[in-house]
Amino acid sequence: MFTGIITGVGRIAALDVLGSSTDHGKRLHIEAPPSYLDDVGLGDSIALNGACMTVTSINDDRTGFTIDISAESLARTSGLAEVGRRVNLEKALRAHDRLGGHIVSGHVDGIGQVTRFARVGESWELRVLAPASLARFLAYKGSIAVNGVSLTVNRVDDRPDGCEFSINLIPHTVEHTTLGDLVAGAAVNLEIDTVARYVERMLAAGLPSKDTP
Repeated sequence: MFTGIITGVGRIAALDVLGSSTDHGKRLHIEAPPSYLDDVGLGDSIALNGACMTVTSINDDRTGFTIDISAESLARTSGLAEVGRRVNLEKALRAHDRLGGHIVSGHVDGIGQVTRFARVGESWELRVLAPASLARFLAYKGSIAVNGVSLTVNRVDDRPDGCEFSINLIPHTVEHTTLGDLVAGAAVNLEIDTVARYVERMLAAGLPSKDTP
């Protein structure tokens, strides 16, 4: 479980192929910020660009770690198989931590495409075209995780090719996450709000009958 508050920015330093076919995944070697791994152990969860991964090894000098990512996860995420790519990092939520963003599971629901990233005043406007299947989960002032970052939706526009939503990014977010690297056309990992997921499920199931105990 995560909150969408990025705690560090890492870099994919190297990539190892785990097999000879497309059914095999990859091992990623991630460089971490200084002291970032001081409280991290083997088997701990760290979200990379919003995708929950398991730490499989830690460098002796604790400057980096590895994760194994399956072919299925690679097919359903973006930006996790490019050497040199910067990635947002977030350690798993602890019971006594502040919930500064919103509840994030680290499971990517779809891949969006940046349609606009431009400075507006002191901030930046980010527009993303989400798959049509996610449109019903996006709402004005609702929450969305973009590459693992908890953000608030400022505008929603349903289109024939999907649902475009707009977000305002303050300078701190641009400077301390990889969102500042985005350009129009870039692919981003999206995770919908957990609350919206349960509401949709309850509405689809319908109301219980009066006879239900």
